[in-house]
Amino acid sequence: MSKSQSALVLIRQIIRATDLHDKQLSRATGLTLPQLLTLQTLQEGGSMTIGKLARELNLAQATVTSLLDRLEKKQLVERQRDSQDKRKVWACLSEAGRQLLLSAPTSLHDLFIDKFENMEQWEQSMVITALERVAGILNALDIDAAPVLDIGDLARSSGEREKSS
Repeated sequence: MSKSQSALVLIRQIIRATDLHDKQLSRATGLTLPQLLTLQTLQEGGSMTIGKLARELNLAQATVTSLLDRLEKKQLVERQRDSQDKRKVWACLSEAGRQLLLSAPTSLHDLFIDKFENMEQWEQSMVITALERVAGILNALDIDAAPVLDIGDLARSSGEREKSS
Protein backbone atom coordinates (compact mmCIF):
# COMPACT_ATOMS: atom_id res chain seq x y z
CA MET A 1 0.00 0.00 0.00
CA SER A 2 1.35 3.43 -0.90
CA LYS A 3 1.88 6.13 1.72
CA SER A 4 -0.98 8.20 0.27
CA GLN A 5 -3.30 5.17 0.50
CA SER A 6 -2.17 4.57 4.10
CA ALA A 7 -2.94 8.20 4.94
CA LEU A 8 -6.40 7.94 3.35
CA VAL A 9 -7.12 4.73 5.28
CA LEU A 10 -6.15 6.46 8.54
CA ILE A 11 -8.37 9.46 7.77
CA ARG A 12 -11.25 7.11 6.95
CA GLN A 13 -10.67 5.16 10.18
CA ILE A 14 -10.90 8.39 12.19
CA ILE A 15 -14.12 9.36 10.42
CA ARG A 16 -15.63 5.89 10.94
CA ALA A 17 -14.58 5.73 14.61
CA THR A 18 -16.19 9.12 15.19
CA ASP A 19 -19.37 8.06 13.40
CA LEU A 20 -19.59 4.70 15.22
CA HIS A 21 -19.04 6.27 18.64
CA ASP A 22 -21.61 8.96 17.81
CA LYS A 23 -24.20 6.30 16.96
CA GLN A 24 -23.32 4.25 20.06
CA LEU A 25 -23.68 7.32 22.27
CA SER A 26 -26.99 8.19 20.65
CA ARG A 27 -28.34 4.65 21.16
CA ALA A 28 -27.22 4.58 24.80
CA THR A 29 -28.48 8.04 25.78
CA GLY A 30 -30.84 9.26 23.07
CA LEU A 31 -28.62 12.35 22.78
CA THR A 32 -26.15 13.81 20.33
CA LEU A 33 -22.62 14.57 21.52
CA PRO A 34 -23.28 18.34 21.65
CA GLN A 35 -26.35 17.67 23.82
CA LEU A 36 -24.32 15.43 26.13
CA LEU A 37 -21.53 18.03 26.34
CA THR A 38 -24.13 20.65 27.24
CA LEU A 39 -25.33 18.49 30.14
CA GLN A 40 -21.75 17.81 31.26
CA THR A 41 -20.90 21.52 31.15
CA LEU A 42 -23.93 22.33 33.31
CA GLN A 43 -23.00 19.54 35.72
CA GLU A 44 -19.43 20.82 36.08
CA GLY A 45 -20.20 24.55 36.14
CA GLY A 46 -23.63 24.63 37.75
CA SER A 47 -26.38 26.94 36.55
CA MET A 48 -25.21 29.43 33.96
CA THR A 49 -26.60 31.95 31.53
CA ILE A 50 -27.07 30.97 27.90
CA GLY A 51 -24.22 33.33 26.92
CA LYS A 52 -21.78 31.78 29.39
CA LEU A 53 -22.83 28.28 28.36
CA ALA A 54 -22.24 29.20 24.70
CA ARG A 55 -18.74 30.47 25.56
CA GLU A 56 -17.95 27.35 27.59
CA LEU A 57 -19.07 25.09 24.72
CA ASN A 58 -17.45 27.31 22.08
CA LEU A 59 -20.76 27.45 20.19
CA ALA A 60 -23.03 30.25 18.97
CA GLN A 61 -25.76 31.37 21.36
CA ALA A 62 -28.44 30.41 18.82
CA THR A 63 -26.99 26.88 18.65
CA VAL A 64 -27.00 26.58 22.45
CA THR A 65 -30.59 27.85 22.59
CA SER A 66 -31.57 25.14 20.10
CA LEU A 67 -29.71 22.48 22.12
CA LEU A 68 -31.44 23.65 25.30
CA ASP A 69 -34.85 23.56 23.59
CA ARG A 70 -34.35 19.87 22.77
CA LEU A 71 -32.93 19.05 26.21
CA GLU A 72 -35.77 20.89 27.93
CA LYS A 73 -38.35 18.88 25.94
CA LYS A 74 -36.66 15.73 27.28
CA GLN A 75 -36.79 17.28 30.78
CA LEU A 76 -33.01 17.04 31.15
CA VAL A 77 -32.50 20.78 31.73
CA GLU A 78 -34.55 23.60 33.16
CA ARG A 79 -34.47 27.29 32.31
CA GLN A 80 -35.21 29.98 34.84
CA ARG A 81 -35.52 33.74 34.44
CA ASP A 82 -33.22 35.81 36.61
CA SER A 83 -35.14 37.32 39.54
CA GLN A 84 -33.33 40.67 39.17
CA ASP A 85 -33.01 40.94 35.39
CA LYS A 86 -35.87 39.23 33.53
CA ARG A 87 -33.90 39.37 30.26
CA LYS A 88 -31.36 36.92 31.71
CA VAL A 89 -32.16 33.21 31.46
CA TRP A 90 -30.31 30.61 33.50
CA ALA A 91 -29.92 27.00 32.37
CA CYS A 92 -29.51 24.26 34.94
CA LEU A 93 -29.34 20.50 34.94
CA SER A 94 -32.51 18.71 36.07
CA GLU A 95 -32.48 15.61 38.26
CA ALA A 96 -33.27 13.51 35.16
CA GLY A 97 -30.24 15.09 33.46
CA ARG A 98 -28.03 14.17 36.42
CA GLN A 99 -29.27 10.58 36.33
CA LEU A 100 -28.68 10.31 32.58
CA LEU A 101 -25.08 11.52 32.99
CA LEU A 102 -24.45 8.84 35.62
CA SER A 103 -25.34 6.10 33.13
CA ALA A 104 -23.89 7.67 29.96
CA PRO A 105 -20.90 5.93 28.36
CA THR A 106 -17.64 7.83 27.95
CA SER A 107 -17.67 9.69 24.64
CA LEU A 108 -14.89 9.44 22.06
CA HIS A 109 -14.47 13.18 22.63
CA ASP A 110 -13.62 12.58 26.31
CA LEU A 111 -11.44 9.56 25.53
CA PHE A 112 -9.44 11.64 23.05
CA ILE A 113 -8.99 14.50 25.51
CA ASP A 114 -7.82 12.13 28.27
CA LYS A 115 -5.27 10.39 26.03
CA PHE A 116 -4.12 13.59 24.31
CA GLU A 117 -3.58 15.44 27.61
CA ASN A 118 -1.47 12.53 28.90
CA MET A 119 0.93 12.89 25.96
CA GLU A 120 4.19 14.80 26.30
CA GLN A 121 4.06 18.45 25.15
CA TRP A 122 6.28 17.75 22.15
CA GLU A 123 4.06 14.85 21.13
CA GLN A 124 0.93 17.01 21.39
CA SER A 125 2.60 19.62 19.20
CA MET A 126 3.52 17.00 16.59
CA VAL A 127 -0.06 15.69 16.47
CA ILE A 128 -1.45 19.21 16.10
CA THR A 129 1.07 20.03 13.36
CA ALA A 130 0.24 16.83 11.45
CA LEU A 131 -3.51 17.44 11.79
CA GLU A 132 -3.10 21.05 10.61
CA ARG A 133 -1.22 19.75 7.59
CA VAL A 134 -3.99 17.21 6.82
CA ALA A 135 -6.66 19.90 7.26
CA GLY A 136 -4.70 22.10 4.86
CA ILE A 137 -4.40 19.33 2.27
CA LEU A 138 -8.18 18.82 2.48
CA ASN A 139 -8.84 22.58 2.20
CA ALA A 140 -10.50 22.43 5.60
CA LEU A 141 -8.57 25.09 7.52
CA ASP A 142 -11.17 27.80 6.90
CA ILE A 143 -14.14 25.64 7.89
CA ASP A 144 -15.68 26.77 11.17
CA ALA A 145 -15.67 23.90 13.68
CA ALA A 146 -16.26 23.54 17.39
CA PRO A 147 -13.83 21.42 19.44
CA VAL A 148 -16.22 18.45 19.39
CA LEU A 149 -15.67 14.98 17.91
CA ASP A 150 -19.09 14.56 16.32
CA ILE A 151 -20.13 13.78 12.78
CA GLY A 152 -23.89 13.45 13.17
CA ASP A 153 -24.66 17.12 13.77
CA LEU A 154 -22.32 18.19 11.01
CA ALA A 155 -24.04 15.93 8.49
CA ARG A 156 -27.47 17.12 9.60
CA SER A 157 -26.36 20.75 9.51
CA SER A 158 -25.03 20.52 5.96
CA GLY A 159 -28.18 18.69 4.87
CA GLU A 160 -30.33 21.39 6.43
CA ARG A 161 -28.27 24.08 4.69
CA GLU A 162 -28.72 22.33 1.35
CA LYS A 163 -32.50 22.13 1.86
CA SER A 164 -32.74 25.81 2.75
CA SER A 165 -30.62 26.87 -0.26
